[in-house]
Amino acid sequence: MERVIEFIRERKRRIVMSLAGVIICAVSVGVFKLAALGVDPFQSLMSGLDATIPIGFGTLYVIVNVVLLAFSLIADRSRIGLATFINLFLLGYITQFTYDLLQSIFPDPSMGFRVICLIIGIVVICFGSSLYMTADLGVSTYDAVAIVMSSKWNLGKFKYIRICTDLVCVVAGCILFVAAGNPVSKIPTIAGVGTIITAFFMGPLIDLFNEKIAKPMVGKE
Repeated sequence: MERVIEFIRERKRRIVMSLAGVIICAVSVGVFKLAALGVDPFQSLMSGLDATIPIGFGTLYVIVNVVLLAFSLIADRSRIGLATFINLFLLGYITQFTYDLLQSIFPDPSMGFRVICLIIGIVVICFGSSLYMTADLGVSTYDAVAIVMSSKWNLGKFKYIRICTDLVCVVAGCILFVAAGNPVSKIPTIAGVGTIITAFFMGPLIDLFNEKIAKPMVGKE
């Protein structure tokens, strides 16, 4: 009986971690957008697609992630779970809500405030990613790509694979953004210093949060 109770408690803990992680990531992307110093690499790609395809960001996010979901279903279904679908259907809309709310509160943020938002966004998105990835109830369809390439295909350590996939997203996002008619001078808003920092440090920082916070929360060594 005690084992059953402990199992239920652990399952609840994992569900809370998954839900909290996805929501935290969505909010952090809204903070990134307010900073306007470059979003995280995947959102850089989404910004390029958003500038090219004339539909709402939330709906576009769902469509792109359905495509990535198909990849995960073929490559490694074990990575698909509750958090995957929460991320797929809610993250884009929560991000847009957060950005609109912050913009209404801070319509003209100073550079110093934007830098603070950037730092907060980087730390928070890595923390949120660590929570729902470690909860092991499914990861985002984008995170699944690097995980599959690392653990399933054994192409290298996760943090290095993540750097590579992030760089691909940034380059593709910039190309699409400019191809949509935006001036090159506007690229830093979707692929600026924040994007560079996350491209090189997001993987290692997620690993750090995994070891120090997320894994101990679920009793993993």
